[in-house]
Amino acid sequence: MLSTVQNPRFLLRQCRHFPPKRRRFHSSTPLFLSQPQALASTDLPSSPPQSQILTIRDNLLNRRTTAVELAQLALTRLRLTEPQIHSFISVSETVLREAEEIDAKIARNEELGPLAGVFVGVKDNICTADMPSTGGSRILENYRPPFDATAVKRVKDCGGIVVGKTNLDEFGMGSTTEGSAFQVTANPWDVSRVPGGSSGGSAAAVSARQCVVSLGSDTGGSVRQPASFCGVVGLKPTYGRVSRFGLMAYASSLDVIGCFGSSVADTGILLHAIAGYDRLDSTSSKHEVPNYTSQFMSISSLESKPLKGLRVGLIRETLDDGVDKAVVSSIIGAASHLEELGCTVTEVSLPSFSLGLPAYYILASSESSSNLSRYDGVRYGSQVGADRLNSLYGDSRAKGFGPEVKMRILTGTYALSAGYYDAYYKRAQQVRTLVQKSFKAALNENDILISPAAPSPAYSFGEKKNDPLAMYAGDIMTVNVNLAGLPALVLPCGFVEGGPAGLPVGLQMIGAAFDEEKLLKVGHIFEQMLKGYKFIPPLLADGIAC
Repeated sequence: MLSTVQNPRFLLRQCRHFPPKRRRFHSSTPLFLSQPQALASTDLPSSPPQSQILTIRDNLLNRRTTAVELAQLALTRLRLTEPQIHSFISVSETVLREAEEIDAKIARNEELGPLAGVFVGVKDNICTADMPSTGGSRILENYRPPFDATAVKRVKDCGGIVVGKTNLDEFGMGSTTEGSAFQVTANPWDVSRVPGGSSGGSAAAVSARQCVVSLGSDTGGSVRQPASFCGVVGLKPTYGRVSRFGLMAYASSLDVIGCFGSSVADTGILLHAIAGYDRLDSTSSKHEVPNYTSQFMSISSLESKPLKGLRVGLIRETLDDGVDKAVVSSIIGAASHLEELGCTVTEVSLPSFSLGLPAYYILASSESSSNLSRYDGVRYGSQVGADRLNSLYGDSRAKGFGPEVKMRILTGTYALSAGYYDAYYKRAQQVRTLVQKSFKAALNENDILISPAAPSPAYSFGEKKNDPLAMYAGDIMTVNVNLAGLPALVLPCGFVEGGPAGLPVGLQMIGAAFDEEKLLKVGHIFEQMLKGYKFIPPLLADGIAC
């Protein structure tokens, strides 16, 4: 039973005392909901999250451990947790050999890359030359690309070890990872619930500490929503910040490769490794990539109000009806916490916010119908034998694609067809322009914007699978950011009741284009100053491969 001050309705009543548009979040309400009793009973310390990447590097350079020992530990943890989680579609066979090469470099006193010895999961719609890349689809079963995606190549050049390819909704089309053609991934916080999607495998792998960091893709929230569900940090960069070369295209004007980590520092280090211009991707930007790690300060060096003067806008439309009241309470608590850190938090309105969801699904489906036309059993994909060419195309696609992919291809083809183009696709592009203008206006008045990352905590299995409209509605917090091409960071900010130890809630921070540096700085300070929480899922808290 929640106390009066923990009750979501009480918190909402308190917030409604403030006038609209200038709502402020003072300490008259608790900063956060108390942790559920089940989590508190584990007696975990509430120290701020530390960078696993920097810890690994320090241990390797000071010879306290070896890369092979770290690899063996990671593989052991993977074997213990994978039967319950099912994060990976395939696991690399070269992990120990790559770890031996790192140890040999250390023995020769050679310089190590910033990701040396770090185990990285890669979403299976991002190409890797040495293992299958299926996109979660039967049509690409056993496909091995002859090249690495640019992001993967840069991870390897920095010394990172790719542990394996993580599960996803087929071609990134879904919000639960139940749409994979191969398996269903479970949420480490409650194995009866989904990890989110489409990058659910990447998020679950980091949450269960099966890898240190991971790569995902974000077309309409596919990094940020799973990060919220799994209690990890997820970053969607500005469109063009990271090369899309080697990313299987879903909606080319929206797709972005993003990062997962258990701390903001690890997420920022991974972004720095993969960001930057790539001549192989005409949409990649030549915008300068700053040193994100320079923003990460220890808690002892922070002032009492380290974010003094920062203007934060809480998006009013993200607290409306349809959003879980406990989630709203956690976000209001996060806003209070930001004020305690020195921020000025006010409510802002984005009038076009509700229009973003239908516009997104028109545009994404239209682009997918074009991008997925290449999978015809001739140029790409598994081939079904047939006497006629049209039958070969049709049978190969019918057998290779799952129901969600087929539905989106049909929707997109319809929206682009003669007589409907102006009514659907053209109008959706006009809405996209309105969304971009509304974000620009709000960010002219505020340094960052905040909102929930999802309108609810993690769903139970099957809860949304047979109700696609309800599943699509779950993306309402994230799709507008993709339409505007902006960066967004999601980090855990609290818990709601559910599961064996509560369910995590993610706070979404949205910045101006190419302003990832500011988001990472604010996010790092937020998590370092957050008291009373330890985002370790029960799977690990119970002693499984800690």
